[in-house]
Amino acid sequence: MFVEAIKRSMNGIAFAGIITFAALTVLKFTGTEATVSEIWIHMLLSLIIGIYFGLSSFIFMFNEMSTLKQTGIHFIMSLTVYFIIALLGDWVPLKLVPMLWTSLFFIVIYAVFWTGYYLYYKRIEETLNANLPKKE
Repeated sequence: MFVEAIKRSMNGIAFAGIITFAALTVLKFTGTEATVSEIWIHMLLSLIIGIYFGLSSFIFMFNEMSTLKQTGIHFIMSLTVYFIIALLGDWVPLKLVPMLWTSLFFIVIYAVFWTGYYLYYKRIEETLNANLPKKE
């Protein structure tokens, strides 16, 4: 379990690194200036989010809960963690309209990832079922 947690954390850090690199690329090509301290804190927060998403997938390992319940818990926890980080990092101002837009954007991105994983695991299920011996 510990080794799996480390693997998932590393996957989250790698994904966060890619997102951070994309954000830094935008800053570079738009001529935006930022101090090393600003970049450091934003990258740290990005890595924390990456680690969270890497570890939060453990929720889906518990077979005692339905997939809907697991997804609901994961979604609420993810939105909460994201907003805590986003507010700490001043990524989102603490005002109603920006928080609503951010929530909508988060929901859309979450739905895209959820749909992708659903289709992926559905395909694996079909492949496994197709390889089962047929009953006569």
